[in-house]
Amino acid sequence: MRQALSSGLRHVAAHATAGAISVLVRFLTAPQALYAVELPPGPQRVYFANHCSNADAVLIWAVLPPEIRARTRPVAAADYWLKNRLRRFMGRDVFRVLLIERLRAHRTQNPVEQMMAAVDAGASLIIFPEGRRNESAELLLDMRPGIFHLGQARPELELVPVWIHNLNAVLPRGALIPVPILCTVGFGAPMRPAPEEPKEAFMARARAALLALAPKEAA
Repeated sequence: MRQALSSGLRHVAAHATAGAISVLVRFLTAPQALYAVELPPGPQRVYFANHCSNADAVLIWAVLPPEIRARTRPVAAADYWLKNRLRRFMGRDVFRVLLIERLRAHRTQNPVEQMMAAVDAGASLIIFPEGRRNESAELLLDMRPGIFHLGQARPELELVPVWIHNLNAVLPRGALIPVPILCTVGFGAPMRPAPEEPKEAFMARARAALLALAPKEAA
């Protein structure tokens, strides 16, 4: 009884927190969601994006329409989201993060298999193929092939490139107080691996699709 009550209260708190965070993110970043094509709510998708800030997943999640957001899960490092009680609540209950062990030595599951299981359970995903924040002068780091394996194993998935611009200026590394700055989130046209397409060819296409969304002043 007590456990059920606690779970119910946690669910209510998570729902209220999610709504508050969505409003706060929009206030701080005034995000513009730019769509190359219409993305109706029906299909399952993997949104794959550039990675410039720890808030990237939250921003993409916040700008998605509510009916799409409700079934979309960010994929992120377990050690980050399990670091303390607050992050555990935010990660597990509010954003429903699919937690991946960053260090291979600590893994008990294959990350791609974890993502496939989440897709099979009905979720769409937000992933960052670079694997870590890009703090280099390059627009995009080398991309890991998880999206290729997901698209190959689940061909019904729409793989949607997403480019985030300016979020790293809102909360630079080491800053405690966010700076309100306009951000843009560009959504490209869905793509899939073609039959018999080599991994290298698809990853080159995916990289090009991401870079095509970058603002000209960033390129």
